[in-house]
Amino acid sequence: MSRTDIATALTDLLFNPALDLHQAADRHFAPDYRQRTDGRWDDRAGFLTHIDHLRQVVAGGSITVHEELVDGDRYADRHTVDVTKTDGSTVRMEVYLFGEFAPDGRFRRIEETTLMLAGAEADRNLGSAR
Repeated sequence: MSRTDIATALTDLLFNPALDLHQAADRHFAPDYRQRTDGRWDDRAGFLTHIDHLRQVVAGGSITVHEELVDGDRYADRHTVDVTKTDGSTVRMEVYLFGEFAPDGRFRRIEETTLMLAGAEADRNLGSAR
């Protein structure tokens, strides 16, 4: 079984505009996917609304995984997301993530906390912006 990981998933979702949003999501997230970011729960539809918004404001960026652990169907990592927005401003966020894989290797659940390292105060909620 091939498993996804957060760097591949976020690259497809945010930094590969040639890939349709739903195709990208289907590659990495199970149909029953749900996510909690900074205390706010979203189902898959809410998550896709968030990603669709980000695709409109993000021009490019990168993911750097600092630590990553897989144990059975559990996943954890600490990563940094560097984003250049369409207005030219930049944002850097550190993310602490715990997740669960579905049997097919896609994410079923992610719970994460974000910490803004650089950027405008208005971008503090970028991890859950709509």
